[in-house]
Amino acid sequence: MSHTELRIRPYQPGDARALTDLFYDTIHSVGLLHYTPEQVAAWAPLPKEYERWAQRLSQWPAWVALLDEVRVGFITLTDSGHIDLAYTHHAYQRQGIATALYEHLLRAVAEQPLNTLTVDASRFARPFFENRGFAVIRENRTVRRGQRLQSWRMALTLLEGCSGS
Repeated sequence: MSHTELRIRPYQPGDARALTDLFYDTIHSVGLLHYTPEQVAAWAPLPKEYERWAQRLSQWPAWVALLDEVRVGFITLTDSGHIDLAYTHHAYQRQGIATALYEHLLRAVAEQPLNTLTVDASRFARPFFENRGFAVIRENRTVRRGQRLQSWRMALTLLEGCSGS
């Protein structure tokens, strides 16, 4: 995929419903490759919680990837440098969208006084972040709705004057 086709812009409140759908649809499809149906149902319980997601997406800086105005991915970053959410639509996986979003995030943080980026990476996100220099700090012990969801806290030290790549 050519990055000239992909456009990344800041999150807008009108994105909330589509990004909520993207999250749920991705977890309920790609998630099943790495987690049990019970774990997926606990991670992204139905019915979809549109209002809660609108609040969460508005809480921190977020960027949205669009292909022909279709929202195909998003990434968020807290003030402390934690990548809270990073998802690519299940139909657009492995096309460079997550990489483009991550590189956009790095450019955005280059001027901020952050020393470290962190992320809680799922089984399918861990290789992506490892390939970008993140190291595992610990395994998380998250339990949602009675299901243990395996993930890892990972960190990347940013060099001064460097975008971390």
